[in-house]
Amino acid sequence: MEPLDILVVAGEASGDQHAAALVEQLKARRPDLRFFGMGGPRLKAAGVELLYDAREVSVMGLTEVLPRLPRILGILRGLGRSASIRRPALAILVDIPDFNLRLAARLKALGVPVAYYISPMIWAWRQGRVRTIARRVDRMLCILPFEEDFYRGAGVAARYVGSPVVEQVPSPGPETGFRQTLGLDPARPTLALLPGSRQSELRRLLPAMVEAARELHGEQPRLQVVVPVAPTLERAEVEAHFLGSGLSPTYVDGRAPEAVAASDVAVVASGTAVLEAGLMQRPLVVVYKVSWLTGLIGRLLLKVAHVALVNLLAKRRLVPELLQGEMTPARIVAEVRRLWRPGPDRDEVIRGLAQVRQTLGPPGAAARAAEEVLALLPARADVFPRP
Repeated sequence: MEPLDILVVAGEASGDQHAAALVEQLKARRPDLRFFGMGGPRLKAAGVELLYDAREVSVMGLTEVLPRLPRILGILRGLGRSASIRRPALAILVDIPDFNLRLAARLKALGVPVAYYISPMIWAWRQGRVRTIARRVDRMLCILPFEEDFYRGAGVAARYVGSPVVEQVPSPGPETGFRQTLGLDPARPTLALLPGSRQSELRRLLPAMVEAARELHGEQPRLQVVVPVAPTLERAEVEAHFLGSGLSPTYVDGRAPEAVAASDVAVVASGTAVLEAGLMQRPLVVVYKVSWLTGLIGRLLLKVAHVALVNLLAKRRLVPELLQGEMTPARIVAEVRRLWRPGPDRDEVIRGLAQVRQTLGPPGAAARAAEEVLALLPARADVFPRP
């Protein structure tokens, strides 16, 4: 029996992780499926034939994208050509909407059904894209509870499958246990720094994080700093930002949730990592900075009151958001100090994060997403012949 080809396209580290979990669930249910496309180390480990490395398109912001646009467009054309030749039975597109929605148009022209996993945050900005999604996407698999109604109201076939983050992070527990697991001193105060998974994020975020950590270390000489390194980055790229700072961080490969769980307070780049961090129920400070032009466009288009996912789910400013010009070492230090001290501020954040975890429902998102994907496939491999 000839296997069915499935195209999988994921971008940054979190998308690579979520896509890999979905592929594993699909393989368990349909051994006749064969996967190819674009992703990172987790998709490769899951047995996906990678035509392109996700790092090549993992950029954020207008000024960051422009220098790499020719290569990004080349990859887009290359994936389209591969789909035209191999005629996959289905495409699973994961996050990176500016790239994947363009690819979806090419796939629909080829008659390839499209399942979209990890919804674009168009409810936050550029809501007009929902009409594009309705034309190009056969099934939207949502991971935030309010997204399903938003899409269905616009005529998109959508289902909330749950948040994959719930099953991909450990259960919250005492800091000391996580510190021992990561090789940290269980008795020393601990600060976690999560600078993101892109080189552009390191450049824009990590210097302020390092300076804030240096000042906090001056106040607490026993402070230990833990820095998880995303699989899309080289450790040397992260280490370079700490040279001359007087700090000796502990670097861990991935394991960002564990690093947060080991901390007293975490400083986290806005994105999926914020939700992962929030589920560990530790106080955190959310930071982000893009170019002034990208930031200006974002302010004009943003339709929500908050940027951090935990704040959106809590429907209030539960954790501080330091964005653009507000993301300074002094502001980071002030917020970390406030949340570090035992008292009502710290207690309220921890209580609120526990409530956020409850709103996401039970684990099993990848399994539910797999069932939705299978509903779009022919029952047997030999009913979808190659041209």
